Amino acid sequence: MPMQPQIVLLKEGTDTSQGKPQLISNINACQAIVDAVRTTLGPRGMDKLIVSGGKSTISNDGATIMKLLDIVHPAARTLVDIAKSQDAEVGDGTTSVVLLAGEFLKQVKPFVEEGVHPRIIIKAIRKALQLCVDKIEELAVKIEKNNEAETRSLLTKCAATAMNSKLIHQQKDFFSKMVVDAVLQLDELLPLDMIGIKKVSGGALEDSLLVAGVAFKKTFSYAGFEMQPKSYENCKIALLNIELELKAERSNAEIRVDNVQEYQKIVDAEWQILYDKLAKIHASGANVVLSKLPIGDVATQYFADRDMFCAGRVPDEDLRRTLKACGGAVLTTVHDLVDSNLGTCQHFEERQIGGERFNLFQGCTNAKTCTLILRGGAEQFLEETERSLHDAIMIVRRTIKNDAVVAGGGAIEMELSKILRDYSRTIAGKEQLLIGAIAKALEVIPRQLCDNAGFDATNILNKLRQKHAQGRQSRE
Repeated sequence: MPMQPQIVLLKEGTDTSQGKPQLISNINACQAIVDAVRTTLGPRGMDKLIVSGGKSTISNDGATIMKLLDIVHPAARTLVDIAKSQDAEVGDGTTSVVLLAGEFLKQVKPFVEEGVHPRIIIKAIRKALQLCVDKIEELAVKIEKNNEAETRSLLTKCAATAMNSKLIHQQKDFFSKMVVDAVLQLDELLPLDMIGIKKVSGGALEDSLLVAGVAFKKTFSYAGFEMQPKSYENCKIALLNIELELKAERSNAEIRVDNVQEYQKIVDAEWQILYDKLAKIHASGANVVLSKLPIGDVATQYFADRDMFCAGRVPDEDLRRTLKACGGAVLTTVHDLVDSNLGTCQHFEERQIGGERFNLFQGCTNAKTCTLILRGGAEQFLEETERSLHDAIMIVRRTIKNDAVVAGGGAIEMELSKILRDYSRTIAGKEQLLIGAIAKALEVIPRQLCDNAGFDATNILNKLRQKHAQGRQSRE
């Protein structure tokens, strides 16, 4: 009996290629992605304007651009993942990792086309990686943790380097000091969420300030808040998750009464419940009352009469940071308002910054925290400043954790390229060619830096190779 031919139904436009053509197609897709971020590298890198869903973003942060590109190709998506993991782990260098990955693929593409087995290519790449890691560890400069002034100056340099290629590079001296101060205010674990970044439109970049504590935008206030004191020394803070206003009971209860006195009793009971809550808060000795839920006009007026400050509808992240910084607990009932549940801070004030009013808590007793308040013209500009500072903060954290640095500006890549090239000449077989190709791929970083600056890349790379071959440091 003749065999029935098998019919496989696939969606129209499905790519069924396998083997070599598929590998080539994957490499080509990755190349397209690399070309999108290639020109953002370095101090002369260009910013990209990306419009998605009507919202436009101007950025030269590799990870941000990669996230915003709507990439469908599965192989090209791995490059996005590389950028994301670099962003999460190190914070900066997102463009560099994408560029290097793309260049490695580009250099091994001819070998794939010639039919070299992927296993052999992978083996050569692993060998090259091992050589590079060993050499980096050998070349790295260890940081002396004992000398505080030297450590601080090195951290400031690292922060400034991270900002070199950003929009705010002209103010890098101002911001790098601010970033180092911010990170050094944290405790040993260096939690990133303890550095808050708030953006206020208007003013110059130099008007940005670092608050040693928690700062957040003044929340919506009801009548009576003008009477409240705007600054305290050594204040106690009550953190609540309670709504302090009269609720219209018609939404969740039905009460039938047959005379006015009964109705009056119900209204009085409602008021009494609210006043009991307010009296308990006042009796606890708290000067500042923060709540996640709204604080109504009756409560606002009540607190104002008793020289207390209150803010309702405080965003969750701000309340959490205040909790960590000032101690205490977020309470859902007023019956537990004892001293151990209240936060404390040395100085509280409400200050006008630009067009916004900010509540500032300074001299927090518990955890170390700080807030960067950024000023600047346009919203786009502020968002990009925030991204740049995030990179710099991550770099400073990383430098504190890992006590070694290497030279930048393509110097380390050129040195590794030289090492691999020299090594490839000592071995035989296909690996010699492959490791030579990887050595060439490493030169993409200095080459791209030259291209973006408008220099003749070939000329400069030849000089660089010569300097590295002579064994001199390429800092010239």
